[in-house]
Amino acid sequence: MTTSKCIGRAGALVLAPRRDLCLDFGNTLAWRGSTPSESLHGLPDLVKWCASSGSVLAGAIADSGTNGTNGTWADRHPAEAAAIFRGAIALRETVYRIFHAVASGNTPADGDLSELNRALKGTPARSALQRIGGAFGWRIEGKSRATASALLAPVLWSAGDLLAGPQLTRVRECANSKCLWLFLDESKNGTRRWCSMSACGNRAKAHRHYARLKGG
Repeated sequence: MTTSKCIGRAGALVLAPRRDLCLDFGNTLAWRGSTPSESLHGLPDLVKWCASSGSVLAGAIADSGTNGTNGTWADRHPAEAAAIFRGAIALRETVYRIFHAVASGNTPADGDLSELNRALKGTPARSALQRIGGAFGWRIEGKSRATASALLAPVLWSAGDLLAGPQLTRVRECANSKCLWLFLDESKNGTRRWCSMSACGNRAKAHRHYARLKGG
């Protein structure tokens, strides 16, 4: 949804997102191969997740009015807030489908890539680098429009950078067909199979052990 309302802080500084941030966002719906488990049940959950990812817009959506009596931006603009949440979930599924295809050795659908490009056009421009303490960050000029693309800017930048970067061949999907968690394989030999050994890895190990006992 496009809206004329602009919120947020002009001239904000943001760090570059983690390259696997887009995969983390796709994983906010877990156990996709069995009984999906949703962790984003509404805009407050989404805003909280986005705030932890470095979204400039998240704080503006969560902030109350000047005197604290008018509620948050979302309270004052319920229709726009609902549209942002719907749009964000749709973008999550687009991002997941793209990297699910990559992890499966397939080519992402043209429609999904077109949707990602459309969303990237709606993110604020990273116009210049500026020092932040002992590091550097991107300066975001102007206030952002209240859209799903602007809220998810770090996720979308991460998706674009990962697709165009050398780490794309390291995108994996958990070998547990009930899990299908996406991750970036940073193991030395590039043979990681599980979302984690403490979860699906141990389940597979226990299953193999049980099968050997039963067969013996």
